[in-house]
Amino acid sequence: MAFTCTIPAVPTVQQDDDVVRITRWDFAPGAVTGWHRHGWSYFVVMLTDGVLRIHNGTDVTETALTAGQSYGRKPGVEHDVMNGSDHPIAFVEIELKQPDRL
Repeated sequence: MAFTCTIPAVPTVQQDDDVVRITRWDFAPGAVTGWHRHGWSYFVVMLTDGVLRIHNGTDVTETALTAGQSYGRKPGVEHDVMNGSDHPIAFVEIELKQPDRL
């Protein structure tokens, strides 16, 4: 259900409280997050241009994104994310634990 890879993406938690968790993710070429499930709604903001390769357990998709571009997803998403670019990429992930308290 996940990519085969020995290079882990590097998460750096910037804030984690009762309301929100903000994590910067840095990926070498081919690095992966590992299979995981999102328990909260979340947003991703790209810090660099890059290609995200997403494995959802059945299919693999690729999406080219540019620095500053963002997207959001509802809770329950299960996937593994890989840097499909030939260069390092990074994004910030913002998970909303209690969106009504923001």
